[in-house]
Amino acid sequence: MININTLLKLTQEKSASDLHLTVGSSPVIRIDGRLSITDYPVFTEEDTKTLIYSMLNDEQKAIFEKDKELDFSFAMPGMDRFRVNVHLQKGCVEAALRRVPAKIPSIDDLGLPDVVYDFISRPNGLVLVTGPTGTGKSTSLASMVDYINSNREEMIISIEDPIEFIYENKKSIIKQRELYADTHSFPEALKRVLRQDPDVIIVGEMRDLNTIATTLTAAETGHLVLATLHTPDAPQTIQRIIDVFPPHQQRQVTVQLAECIQGVISQVLLPRANGKGRVLATEVMVSTPGIRNLIRENDVAQIPSLLQMGAQYGMHTMDKSLKSLYRKGVITKEAAISKVRNPSEFESL
Repeated sequence: MININTLLKLTQEKSASDLHLTVGSSPVIRIDGRLSITDYPVFTEEDTKTLIYSMLNDEQKAIFEKDKELDFSFAMPGMDRFRVNVHLQKGCVEAALRRVPAKIPSIDDLGLPDVVYDFISRPNGLVLVTGPTGTGKSTSLASMVDYINSNREEMIISIEDPIEFIYENKKSIIKQRELYADTHSFPEALKRVLRQDPDVIIVGEMRDLNTIATTLTAAETGHLVLATLHTPDAPQTIQRIIDVFPPHQQRQVTVQLAECIQGVISQVLLPRANGKGRVLATEVMVSTPGIRNLIRENDVAQIPSLLQMGAQYGMHTMDKSLKSLYRKGVITKEAAISKVRNPSEFESL
């Protein structure tokens, strides 16, 4: 029987982003966004359970068997870390493992826009990194944290589920708190974090009303808060935050959000035209007075217009980013069109 170390090593050597352990299939890895079936034998139900349980301690096994879901981080000496989700599928134990590189890439290496440096130099407010699952939000967030860590003396406290990138203290002090291991919930940790003398607060994911509410409060109280959200673009990000609250609270939330939001970076990953790796395309919203007014008035539908006209502030739409990458020959037209929001705008750019 193959052991988990062999599969993790293969995933790292192939620079794959994910490893899937599924009953009735050989192990599957994802390379540059495409699934690739390995040459190993097809796994039986017992194979997958034995392999996955080899990563779990007794407490994790008990939690999984009770909840039928489990998220955790796993690492072997000298290898990258993996974010692991264990789940049941038709009663069988299966797992998806996301590789987290040991080396944190820089903001420039990732191809993030220069306005990101401005966002993270601000003393307070909320900066959001958004996009679908698997588009590198955690990596972008890590690059920002690492830049602050390397250049400023700050107390940085992150709340994650689970911990992914591991930071070493440089100029800053970084405390990484993991859900369930170090705290019971995001909202509870966020309430306590304000008593821990933070300068910068990292919220792994704004996933529910309580987390969003306490994140906004933290951003209002003089801290720089960096967080992620599973939304595809800036307007839907703003709308999602407002809509999660009941109607009688939405007026208050629009005012609160307009005051504390500093910017939104939405991102997707696309295959490079030369077939070697993937490249980042972004949409950026900067909180100008005009943007803040639209949020305050809950007139989110007008935000795309200001994005198109806000190049002097560092703003751009996703379609403009895609067009630029296509014109430079970095991505194919087919790849660009697969992600455009407004095909007619894309053609006219």
